[in-house]
Amino acid sequence: MTPAQCRAARATLNWTQGQMAKASGVSEVTIRNFEGEKSTPQHATLIVLRQALEAAGIQFLDSGDVAVGNGVVLRG
Repeated sequence: MTPAQCRAARATLNWTQGQMAKASGVSEVTIRNFEGEKSTPQHATLIVLRQALEAAGIQFLDSGDVAVGNGVVLRG
């Protein structure tokens, strides 16, 4: 998951960084720094963030999935 995908997924769900922190158990500061591209969380933290977003209905698209590149969609 890229910082842009994280921001897009959160926006798709209409979540604040605080709501994402609550849903994932990851600190709001960690989320803010990742989305702002100031730091990269450990791999395990990225997995937890992604799992929280996927549990809320987000599907991640990698560059091999669509012609437009990386992205996110809300599962219907």
